[in-house]
Amino acid sequence: MASDIEIARAAKMKPITEIGARLDIPADALDSYGATKAKVRADFIAGLAGRPEGKLILVTAINPTPAGEGKTTTTVGLGDGLNRIGKKAAICLREPSLGPCFGMKGGAAGGGHAQVVPMEDINLHFTGDFHAITSAHNLLAALIDNHIYWGNALEIDTRRITWRRVMDMNDRALRQIVTSLGGVSNGFARESGFDITVASEIMAILCLASDLADLQRRLGDIVIGYRRDRTAVTARDLEADGAMTVLLKEAMQPNLVQTLENNPAFVHGGPFANIAHGCNSVIATKTALKLADYVVTEAGFGADLGAEKFFDIKCRKAGLSPDAVVIVATIRALKMNGGIAREDLAKEDVEALTRGAVNLGRHIENLRLFGVPVLVAINHFVTDTEAEVAAVKAYAQTQGVEAITCRHWAQGSLGTEDLARKVVEVIDAGKARFAPLYPDDMPLFAKIEAVARRIYRAGEVAADKSVLDQLAKWEADGFGHLPVCMAKTQYSFSTDPALRGAPEGHVVPVREVRLSAGAGFIVAICGEIMTMPGLPRVPAANHIRLDEAGHIEGLF
Repeated sequence: MASDIEIARAAKMKPITEIGARLDIPADALDSYGATKAKVRADFIAGLAGRPEGKLILVTAINPTPAGEGKTTTTVGLGDGLNRIGKKAAICLREPSLGPCFGMKGGAAGGGHAQVVPMEDINLHFTGDFHAITSAHNLLAALIDNHIYWGNALEIDTRRITWRRVMDMNDRALRQIVTSLGGVSNGFARESGFDITVASEIMAILCLASDLADLQRRLGDIVIGYRRDRTAVTARDLEADGAMTVLLKEAMQPNLVQTLENNPAFVHGGPFANIAHGCNSVIATKTALKLADYVVTEAGFGADLGAEKFFDIKCRKAGLSPDAVVIVATIRALKMNGGIAREDLAKEDVEALTRGAVNLGRHIENLRLFGVPVLVAINHFVTDTEAEVAAVKAYAQTQGVEAITCRHWAQGSLGTEDLARKVVEVIDAGKARFAPLYPDDMPLFAKIEAVARRIYRAGEVAADKSVLDQLAKWEADGFGHLPVCMAKTQYSFSTDPALRGAPEGHVVPVREVRLSAGAGFIVAICGEIMTMPGLPRVPAANHIRLDEAGHIEGLF
């Protein structure tokens, strides 16, 4: 079998204007970036306002393991499968970050015969959206220090500046830094640091804004720090919102590409789900819903993170109402949750699989809390045995849901026909009654507890008095209605990445809270999660190179 990158390189891509035509997007509504990728113009999107919307399908997964789950691959496969059975379907994905591409994860454009292309472009610089977000974020950081240098008319307390800098790369050495060293001409020395671009509030804002006017309003609402009297200072106070909007003007427009089977895919925005809200842009999703009868989107990492934030942040803020959820599981990952070492995963072990299936069961229970019908997609590997597949299907039945075997990696849309038909059947039954987990008017700490207790099954949420006081201050300042965005390890329901399965009664420690006033949520940083990841001992970058023909090797 050819590798993912070999399959992508052999793709017979169609001109992006032909892909747009499948969704009735005229050629003059596309700003092309070469022959196979384009941005959809804002004026065309504005003209779609009166159209009815299609059906929205979320693809999520069990907690990730090194064995792999294939959530993005399944999203692409399901979109292709829906088109194969005659439905007008589009896919909505996030853009990959360079940090994981050159770190541990590698590329993030699907796999096998279920990929979005041009894969190398999507995984690297693509249409420049991440660079624009990084530039807009760091422009604000520069304006803060410049304002202080030239007299600090806003009386910003340099000890209480909360706006850090960002870059789209894993670099642990920049987590904590001291800026403005070197004397009077360089400004006033202070402690700061870097986060990864996908954790930037501007990334979240771009993915939640409805149009350019909403984007500028949200950018202006960003709280960059506080004065000595503890009143907030915003980006609007610094007159930064206009220039930041200018930098993001093109980045705000959704990117249109295609799958290997030449079906339309929007790839736009890329917040991480373990430290941000983990969903593609609202504008891409809503545009797709106006143009297609079925829209398949994914939310990052396991359902405890990505799906919860999709429901409680994206759907709540954008007025979206999903019609079905597909939760992806692999037999390999379930066996790993059952205590099997990675090197032994190829051996049949129904007992370990059954032990590990409690992780899948917990996610099914949680998703039901949101009132949306659930299906299970078994992402099939060649090492899976008939007995193991039967065991997963039997377990799913005990949870009141159906599990469907999917072979999209090897067969493309042929391998997801059954899943596509079942998804349509479930949607046609009209049983979706979506509701978020908690109401807007619940106190902020109670919202954190609701997620921790009902989704993570924690016995306690531990927070210092400083955290509780900060939440109370934000409530007094009028931010109490905001949802919470939990920053937590993706590998476990707990904050301990080694604790697999379905733990209960554990403690969720909240070590810090951050206000994202422009994005419209409160970030609760739990356990040891980092907003600037580090590279692994052997980074993927060590194996990425150009071959003699000028082709990229090792990217995926």
